[in-house]
Amino acid sequence: MPPFFNPLALFAIVITLATAFAIINHRYLHLPTTIGITAQALGVATILLFLEQAVPMPRMDAARAVLDSINLPATLLDGALSFLLFAGAQSVDQRELWQNRFSILALALLGTMLAVALFAAGMWMAFPLVGLAVSLPWCVVLGAILAPTDPVSVVGMLRRLGLPPRVQAIFAGESLFNDGVGVVVFAVAVQLAEAGTIGPLGDLVWQMVQEVGGGLLLGFLCGCLAVWCIRLVTDAHLELLISISLASGVYSLAKMLEVSGPVAAVTAGLALGMPRALGALSQHGQREIRNFWMMVDEVLNACLFVLIGFYVLSVPIRVPVLLAAVLAIPLSITVRALSVLLAMLPVYLRDSQRWRVLAIMTWGGLRGGISIALALSLEHGPMRDVLLAVCYAVVVFTILVQGLTMERVVRQVRLGAAEG
Repeated sequence: MPPFFNPLALFAIVITLATAFAIINHRYLHLPTTIGITAQALGVATILLFLEQAVPMPRMDAARAVLDSINLPATLLDGALSFLLFAGAQSVDQRELWQNRFSILALALLGTMLAVALFAAGMWMAFPLVGLAVSLPWCVVLGAILAPTDPVSVVGMLRRLGLPPRVQAIFAGESLFNDGVGVVVFAVAVQLAEAGTIGPLGDLVWQMVQEVGGGLLLGFLCGCLAVWCIRLVTDAHLELLISISLASGVYSLAKMLEVSGPVAAVTAGLALGMPRALGALSQHGQREIRNFWMMVDEVLNACLFVLIGFYVLSVPIRVPVLLAAVLAIPLSITVRALSVLLAMLPVYLRDSQRWRVLAIMTWGGLRGGISIALALSLEHGPMRDVLLAVCYAVVVFTILVQGLTMERVVRQVRLGAAEG
């Protein structure tokens, strides 16, 4: 890494760009903040790519060096994700979350597995149509990359839509928990793809049970320990310090114990937001914790969406890959609809509301930085180039197109809070 690209300098570059784009969006574009930031970053990066083709631009290597130095897979999956998930878990209505626990469980587990399988099968048939040879195991890897909905995008979207409380809870709960499931499936799928075979299904199921179940247990136990510590103090700043220690500590401990860090972070965040835990906090402490984690969420969101836009500089662009990406976008929407329908119909969707809820859940299944980070974590090579390009196209489409039109879809299907 060049001397200038130290962690503080990298953070300064990203947060400054995010701030500049946020100001422009606030004054002129009036888009949802994360979408406005992503659109501007993507626009600037695209202009740079066109200029690079027309005029030699050695400085473009410096831009790519900055992206490489940030190392999104390590930065997000081994760090920032713990804070994002923890903050998101505390913003969820826990009463609605508990009442709809079976729907959330069905979506996070069964829905994610269905999405992986259906998307893998679809892309396995689509790749030969554009002249790309991608084996079924690597298609499963791609399915695992794009199966999780992004909690950053989804929770932010829910804040501005007047959806019924139960639909909001299901949306948020699924997006928070299916990241852990998706990461587990991705890790196993990569092992199987490198071995060249799908392997026994039992291995995947058992590893998922161990990691997800272990994450749930670890998050709950650490959350209970944090509540006990909070009862020992009466200082709001100490209460805030305990919450920060919980968010970072439970994720790191999960990595050491080889259980799901995302699931552990979400569970710990939910444990700290339970009525019993809130009762242990002072009123000042509740305000401090709420305001702090809202600010952390805003800052990390802004940085993440800047990076999403600029990562187009690292995406290999070839005609067959572009064609595969074009095929992947409608396939991802279809797979999202089928996975939600098959997972939720037995436990939640019913009567006259079911098709309206299905439409909202389908179009609101945004992908984000987690999918890109997973794709970037693959070993460099032709297969990574193909999967990264397809992943990036789907992520950008869901953020810019689906994110911008979500409010219109809600109005069209007439699923308002009064109907919840």
